[in-house]
Amino acid sequence: MIGAGRMAEAVISGLLVNNNESIEEIIVSNSTDHQKLLRLQNKYGITPQPNWLDDVSRSDMIVLAMPPDAHPDILNILSKQGPLPFIVTIAAGIDPEYLENRLPEGTPAAWIMPNTAAEVSRSVSLFSCGQYVERTHRSLLTILLSSIGTYEECTPEDIHNLTAVTGSAPAFLYLFAEGLIEAALPHTGDRKTAEKLVIEMIAGSAAMLSKHGSPAQLREQVATPGGATEAGLLELRSAKFEELILSAVTAVNEKAKANAN
Repeated sequence: MIGAGRMAEAVISGLLVNNNESIEEIIVSNSTDHQKLLRLQNKYGITPQPNWLDDVSRSDMIVLAMPPDAHPDILNILSKQGPLPFIVTIAAGIDPEYLENRLPEGTPAAWIMPNTAAEVSRSVSLFSCGQYVERTHRSLLTILLSSIGTYEECTPEDIHNLTAVTGSAPAFLYLFAEGLIEAALPHTGDRKTAEKLVIEMIAGSAAMLSKHGSPAQLREQVATPGGATEAGLLELRSAKFEELILSAVTAVNEKAKANAN
């Protein structure tokens, strides 16, 4: 694994908790923070490797767990190596074709877009495989994906367009939660209570969505016609709530594509 940020740690933790029997060794490299490597070694038993090129040839999979703008330099180095193992990126906007165009011909490559819920093994991850990915590579990919949550195979274009919904929308939800906490604060007396009320409300609502699957029906069950909840919904809609969500999704997708280029 090249990169040792939060998503890299989430993947490491998920692999060891959920698929430990499938893992022989996890080697992690991070060019900017060697103390982070030592912390990961102490916490998870990974093998820290400042010189990641030394282990390329003996790895089954290389996970590029770094920002999109760090990919060109790493891919340029990899392009000068011999036959490469399975290359997987978890960066926004870096699809399999992007990898294939910058790596030796025939290199198996895949793109995963997880979200930060991977930290609690509840990510919904989108993935797409390149033209050289075979069954053995898919088996490796399944081990990784199942370690951090659920997953869905998509075309690269669909991942580009869905990244905002599965990857960035948690931040939208957290912002909404912040607003609710601030609204509750004057009536609870302390922030801890306000946070607890909002967090439990969101967790319960997510459980209801998971069980029943229809946001519209659930909304209608809460909002009695002419009631107080409906008044709140009308206020949100008068502020073009749904249009704001669409605009936010569009902005994320456009920025992700620009970063990849």
